[in-house]
Amino acid sequence: MPKKILLCYPEGKHKALTMSYDDGVEADVRLVDIFNRNGIKGTFHINSGMFGTLGARQRLTEEEAVALYKGHEVSAHTLTHPTIARSPREQLIHEIFEDRKNLERLFGYTVRGMSYPNGSYTSQIKDLLPHLGIEYSRVVETTGGFGLPDDWLEWKGTCHHNRNLMQHAEAFAGLDKTQYLYLMYVWGHSYEFDNDNNWELMEQFCEFIGGRNDIWYATNIEIVDYVKSYSRLRFSAAQDFVYNPNAHSLWLSVDGDIVEVKGGTQVQL
Repeated sequence: MPKKILLCYPEGKHKALTMSYDDGVEADVRLVDIFNRNGIKGTFHINSGMFGTLGARQRLTEEEAVALYKGHEVSAHTLTHPTIARSPREQLIHEIFEDRKNLERLFGYTVRGMSYPNGSYTSQIKDLLPHLGIEYSRVVETTGGFGLPDDWLEWKGTCHHNRNLMQHAEAFAGLDKTQYLYLMYVWGHSYEFDNDNNWELMEQFCEFIGGRNDIWYATNIEIVDYVKSYSRLRFSAAQDFVYNPNAHSLWLSVDGDIVEVKGGTQVQL
């Protein structure tokens, strides 16, 4: 009888939380501090052509950003934040590729994700992104649910932080059916907490949802990489062993038992 094999998050967990914030503004300093105090990871989508500028809000300088975002992910948001659905293809390519190059020079790793500036995108833009090295991109629409995306280039979060955040958090914390993989994805802009005078909302959320043993706290790209790595596992036809060609471990539930499959190893199931 074939075994019942299911993908798990690291260490056999079935719930993950990721946070996604745009624009690289000074209010991120307070937000990152809240994340760090509660063991939560975020992805910060940055316009590298706007470092240090003062418009409606103050942007971080390059030096401030490099120091601040350690332990989190920096992702693209285009060079200067245009409404890209209205931009020529040549401008779109320039905006994304130059943003990637600047961020990679500063942070020292390959930038492979983004969020759409002004929530602007088209199916043609989505088709172009893989040719520009982009593997995922977040939109502004949300689902209200806790599932993984069907389309990484049209990644819809669970909620904006101003949309019933604590109700979503309480529902997420209570999920206990291990036959599913759950993901809570929260997005927004940190300056909104200043505008709305509601920093206590994020403090309350992170204190409530942080530090739990049953949740994997991950950046956007960590989730993308982990889930995509599962498709590279090589199972025997009889499903009695599996080879992991990836560099890192993956975890499986095998008839309810948690099995770690280390990178580069074959494991009997």
